[in-house]
Amino acid sequence: MTGEDSTRLARALIEFREAQGISERELARRTWLSEATIRTFERGRGDLPTPTVARSFEELLGWAPGSIKTAPSEAMGRE
Repeated sequence: MTGEDSTRLARALIEFREAQGISERELARRTWLSEATIRTFERGRGDLPTPTVARSFEELLGWAPGSIKTAPSEAMGRE
């Protein structure tokens, strides 16, 4: 994830929470993710989310599937 992608996702998550008037805890509950995961991506650390995390964020934000770059799946690297 580039710095620009990371910043875009962080900003979108924060703006969503503010618009909804919800906490990190509530966002975690809605996405079935941990609060630590929410904090990681809201701080825009540049980490690539797993495909599952990315899909949760895309659904929540109304973004098209595949619009968030993801970390390669471990299973895909095994042969």
